[in-house]
Amino acid sequence: MKLRLAALTALTLLASCRHAGDITSENGGGIYAVRTTCPVAGIPSGTGDITLFNPAGSTDARAIDVTASMTRLRSYCQDSGADVVSTVTFTVTGLRRDAGPERKVVLPYFDVALRGGATIAAKQIGYVELTFPAGSQHATTRGQASIRVNRASATLPDNVKLILTRQRKAGEADAAIDPMSEPGVRAAVAAATYEHLVGFQMTQDQLRYNATR
Repeated sequence: MKLRLAALTALTLLASCRHAGDITSENGGGIYAVRTTCPVAGIPSGTGDITLFNPAGSTDARAIDVTASMTRLRSYCQDSGADVVSTVTFTVTGLRRDAGPERKVVLPYFDVALRGGATIAAKQIGYVELTFPAGSQHATTRGQASIRVNRASATLPDNVKLILTRQRKAGEADAAIDPMSEPGVRAAVAAATYEHLVGFQMTQDQLRYNATR
């Protein structure tokens, strides 16, 4: 799982609106960044496609039985109450080698809350079912997954907010110093940053195939 977003990926850049806690320049014209407690949704690299072989264990192109891809990821966030609830929906499209009789293929997927870009705070396994109609090689289905994040753990400490939002004037000693260069600030931002990740739950062999095909 190699999806690594920058520590401030959860910041939404705005072109013209100012809000309390914005990071901005005193004279205007700067960058306005608003942090949200909602997790950033994504499909980790190498986990959005899966290949099934027949016979199992073979990786020969002639043995490819079914391929499937996870696309059209959409994220919805309920940002109220003690918990922040992130829900994602996605589409799974499948292609089978032979257009034979009707066939159902069940594929597992993971649903992960990743904290600080490295720590799995929660994980569960779900399943999607592809139904290939008789005589067709194609199938499509939809999936949905949700995670719940404690609001307090996704909120920056007040002292860190002050460091990040303090007005800095040209000529000041620390005007050109990125506050994220401070290890304590960087660690606090990472600890309060969550990602909502989904992808196919695969074996090591399947992951290796995706990485080397």
